[in-house]
Amino acid sequence: MENVLITICARGGSKGIPGKNIKKLNGRPVIDYSIKHAVEFSKFYSNVDIALSTDSPEIANVAKSCGLKSFYKRPSYLANDTVGKIEVLDHILKHEERNKNKSYEFLIDLDVSSPLRTTEDLKKAFDVFINNQEALNIFSVSKPHKNPYFNVVEIKKDGFCKLVKPSESKSRQTAPLVYDMNASFYIYRKAFFDQKLTSAITPKSLIFLMDHICFDIDEPIDFEMMEFLLSQNKLDFEI
Repeated sequence: MENVLITICARGGSKGIPGKNIKKLNGRPVIDYSIKHAVEFSKFYSNVDIALSTDSPEIANVAKSCGLKSFYKRPSYLANDTVGKIEVLDHILKHEERNKNKSYEFLIDLDVSSPLRTTEDLKKAFDVFINNQEALNIFSVSKPHKNPYFNVVEIKKDGFCKLVKPSESKSRQTAPLVYDMNASFYIYRKAFFDQKLTSAITPKSLIFLMDHICFDIDEPIDFEMMEFLLSQNKLDFEI
């Protein structure tokens, strides 16, 4: 099989939840969950490397204690709130290819702040992806809490509201199917970066629907909810 690079990106200076990427979640640093998923996935495939992208020495040290040692440091111009994730991935992909003198056909990015995934999720999504030669990428999604064709509105210029997606649907069940991007993982072909695309949503993108709960940690309440689910064994799957 072609070479695979798994990336774990963890910027320092989180504002919503200070130290989010290394904050203890049910007794483990948040980043440890993604590191363990990367290691477990690599056991099922040959030619897999794992790389850390961070600008923080503290995060790098915690990652090292969790088993992921890195000599790469993310440049400061790629470590602010205005930089997109794809720019970060493209930079570390090129660095790892130069550093290891090899080319990667696939890049799998595991989002540190959305760890409610399983190794089986990754394996299934990867198999779907590699069997579709036209696809440029695939990413994880969940069933939505709201539907823009039925109960999501936006404000018009005149101050009144309208449905985000005009629809004749009279119930949530009859509205077109939509999905929440849960940010847990994204899998790309090298061709995605060769084409210098700037969005993970392309005309050749696939989705992988998780059959279990998955959400990312954006606010303190998200962290508290995830802590409760893990500490009280409320999940019906193991991460």
